[in-house]
Amino acid sequence: MANDRSQREDYAAPLRRLLLGVILLCLLGIFLVWRIDSPRVERFRSQITDQVVPSMNWAMVPVTGAINLLRDFQSYQRLSDQNRELRSELRQMRAWKEAALQLEQENARLLDLNNVRLDPRLTYITGVVMADSGSPFRQSVLLNVGARDGIVDGWAAVDGIGLVGRISGTGRNTARVILLTDAASSVPATIQPSGQTALIAGDNTIAPIIDFLENPDLVRPGDRVISSGDGGVFPAGLLIGQVAADPSGRMRVRLSADYERLEFLRVLRHHGTESVSDPGTIVTPAGPINLTLEPPTEAGDG
Repeated sequence: MANDRSQREDYAAPLRRLLLGVILLCLLGIFLVWRIDSPRVERFRSQITDQVVPSMNWAMVPVTGAINLLRDFQSYQRLSDQNRELRSELRQMRAWKEAALQLEQENARLLDLNNVRLDPRLTYITGVVMADSGSPFRQSVLLNVGARDGIVDGWAAVDGIGLVGRISGTGRNTARVILLTDAASSVPATIQPSGQTALIAGDNTIAPIIDFLENPDLVRPGDRVISSGDGGVFPAGLLIGQVAADPSGRMRVRLSADYERLEFLRVLRHHGTESVSDPGTIVTPAGPINLTLEPPTEAGDG
């Protein structure tokens, strides 16, 4: 067995060398033929190409598939890169959209604040809401205007639609506004069109309670609620909201002011109403009045 194997190896080695030499000679011949610049050789090359290439399509299928797969992979990679860039641009556009919406809302609130109708005798100071109390037991906000701007405790604060609260505490550069929803807030009000007077009392909810109604039967949901000016704290005629009824049937006020987006507030300068202390005098005619009556005459007198 060992001798047969050694004999086969002795024959195989020269055959491999011979085959390798023949292949090298063929390749060298093909190279030389392909490099010779002669019309006759060119015709020969053309004939070989016409005979060999069509019959070699089956061998080119895997190569063509591999090339197409590589191109598809490169295309997918470019698409992935473009998708990543588009996602980044989309995130940036969303950020710009959010900024634009915030600016649009801020502009709308400022326009509402400028268009709010007030008594022409009232002047105001506009302040920016810096922070809120953040407590369920105290409803208030902080403005960036204070004593240096002439702010006085008790002055009313409004947004672009209605009454928000009153000044309760001032510093040099800041002032605190107690909102109408705070439990310590009570505002005299008038309900239109019935003309009923009431007290709007906060209870730390979004809808303050209507107390001390003279005749509740004359009040209907949807009636307009404005400040009455009683007590001289707030000027009369400031819009507060509309009457609404809770599930228990108790009358409340649906506030007109947008408490979810308090960014700018107007503080109204109100120095109270002028009180009349002199009762005046009774107006009488300038000349004296003769109240003397003549006695009647009898018919028989001649």
